[in-house]
Amino acid sequence: MAANPQAALSGLARALIQNGRLTEADAISCSQGGNGVANAFLYEAVQRSLLKPRDVARFAAETFGYPLFDISAIDRSVVPREAIDRKLMLKHQVVALGKRQNRLTLAVADPSNMRALDEIRFQTGLQLDLVIVEVDKLGKLAESLGESAQQSLQDLTGEDFDMDLLQQDGPAEQTSEDSSNEVDDAPVVKFIQKVLIDAINEGASDIHFEPYEKYYRIRVRTDGVLREIAQPPLVLKEKIAARIKVISRLDISEKRVPQDGRMKLVLSKNKAIDFRVSSLPTLHGEKIVMRILDPSSAMLGVDALGYEPEQKKALLEAIERPYGMILVTGPTGSGKTVSLYTCLNMLNKAGVNISTAEDPAEINLPGINQVNVNEKAGLTFAASLRAFLRQDPDVIMVGEIRDLETAEISVKAAQTGHLVLSTLHTNDAPSTLERLKNMGVAPFNIASSVIMITAQRLARRLCTCKKPVEIPIEALLQAGFSEEDLDGSWQPYGPVGCERCKGSGYKGRVGIYQVMPVSEEIAHIIMTNGNSMDIAAQAEREGVSDLRKSGLLKVRQGVTSLEEVLATTNE
Repeated sequence: MAANPQAALSGLARALIQNGRLTEADAISCSQGGNGVANAFLYEAVQRSLLKPRDVARFAAETFGYPLFDISAIDRSVVPREAIDRKLMLKHQVVALGKRQNRLTLAVADPSNMRALDEIRFQTGLQLDLVIVEVDKLGKLAESLGESAQQSLQDLTGEDFDMDLLQQDGPAEQTSEDSSNEVDDAPVVKFIQKVLIDAINEGASDIHFEPYEKYYRIRVRTDGVLREIAQPPLVLKEKIAARIKVISRLDISEKRVPQDGRMKLVLSKNKAIDFRVSSLPTLHGEKIVMRILDPSSAMLGVDALGYEPEQKKALLEAIERPYGMILVTGPTGSGKTVSLYTCLNMLNKAGVNISTAEDPAEINLPGINQVNVNEKAGLTFAASLRAFLRQDPDVIMVGEIRDLETAEISVKAAQTGHLVLSTLHTNDAPSTLERLKNMGVAPFNIASSVIMITAQRLARRLCTCKKPVEIPIEALLQAGFSEEDLDGSWQPYGPVGCERCKGSGYKGRVGIYQVMPVSEEIAHIIMTNGNSMDIAAQAEREGVSDLRKSGLLKVRQGVTSLEEVLATTNE
C-alpha cells in the first residue's frame, strides 16, 4: 500500500493549506522535491514563487505565536557558535542567537519541525525560545557560520580570503620540494589562515597546535582561559606544522630540538599582526604555540590598563623623572610587557633616545631602537646594556633582569642619568627589593637607583550581562574587606553568560596593581638590611594598596567578581 503523501507535510504546510495560501497539491510537490533536506518545503515553495519568504515568516509567527525577527540585523560576531553543534546547525538550518542561563534563543523558519527542536534540546540540554525568520536569510547565515576553523579542509579549497597572504621578513629555510608541496597543500594554507583570523577576531592571546596519539587539536587562549576550537584530522599534523614553520622562518627539516621564530599576518594596508612562534618536539609530533602580538595594545594608553587615580599619578610622576629604575613584576601572562610598552609609548618623543633589549621584542614601536637578545651569538642582556650606554641613551628598557651582571649594569645606568625600565618575576612589590639583594646587588645601589616598583595581575572583566549576587558577610570579611567597607553603599556582581561573552560571563581583562614608590623610609629599610615584610609594612603605612586590596576595589566598582580576584591574587 502506497504511503499517504499528506503524512509527510509539516504543521506549517498544513496551516498554509488551511489558510488558502497554498494548494494541497503544491504543498505535497514541494515537500517531495526537497529529498529530506532541512526546510526543503519552504525552499521549494519560494523557488517556485508560490510563497514569498517575508510573507511565510509573518504567517508562521502569527499562526504559531512566536516573535518575528529580522535576522539581517544580527551581528554575526556575537552569535554563540558553540551553543549548537555545527553539523546540527547545518542539518536543521537553525541558528542560535543568544544564550542566557538555561535558555537558548533559536532562529527557525519552520517552528513545526518538532524532530529538529527535540534533537537540539537533547544536544544542548537547554530550553528553547523560538523566533521566526525568513528561510532564505536563515540559510545563508547558517552556511556562513558553518564556515569555521572546524569545517573540513575539502570545503576550504575554493574559498578566497579578503586579505593578503602571510608575509615573512626574509627568506624561509625550505627546499624546492617543500615549495611544491606547499602549493599542493593549498587547503592546509587556507585552514591555518582561517584559524589565525578567527583567533584575532576573538581577541585571543595564544594559539596552540597540539598533536596526540589518537587526535590533533587546536586551542586558543582568550582572557587567560584555553578553549578548544578545532580537531583537524591527525594525518595533517605534519603538514600543518611544516606550513607554520615555513612562514615563521624555521628549519622544517629539524624536528628534534625546539625552535623560535616570527611571522606577520597582513590584514590590510593599515593593519598587521605579528606572531611569535615556538615549536617543541613532543612524544607524538611537534607542538606549536603562536603568541599573537597586537601593536595596538601598546597604544591604548595608561587609562585603559586599569590603574586607580592615585596609582596612575604615581606612575606618571616616576616615568617623568630624568633617571632611576622602574621595575614591573608579576608572573608570566600578567601584562608586564603591555605596561612597559605603554610607558615607552608615552616617552617616545622626537627628543628622546630609547633603546630596548628583549628576548624577543614582542611589539614593534616606530621610533624605538629594539634589540633581540641572542644568547648563542653572545648578545646577552648585559652585552646589549653595555652597547646602549655608548649609544647616548635617555631611556633604556631591559626585557628581564635574570642575573647579577645585568642587574648591576642596569643599576649603574640608572645612577648615571638614565631612566631604566625592566621586569622581574616576583610575587609582589616589596619582595622585588629583597630579590635584587639576594641576587647580589649592594643595598646602597638598590636604594639609590630604584624609584618605583609595580606588581600586577590580570583579572577577567565581567561582561555587560553581569548580575548582582549576594555574598555572606563572613566570606567578604575573610576575603579582605573591612567592616567599614561593608556599609551597604555598593553591590557585588557575578558572571551570567550571554552571546557576547560566549557564555563565560567575562569579556576582556583588567589590571590589578600594587604601585609602590621607593620613599626615603623604604630606602632606609633597604640600607639597614630590612626584609620584604618590613618594606610591606612601611608601604602600607604610606597608603600603598597590596594586590588583594586593589582587586577588592575592582569588586566594589563592579568591574570583576570576587571569585576572580581571589583566584588571581591567591596569597
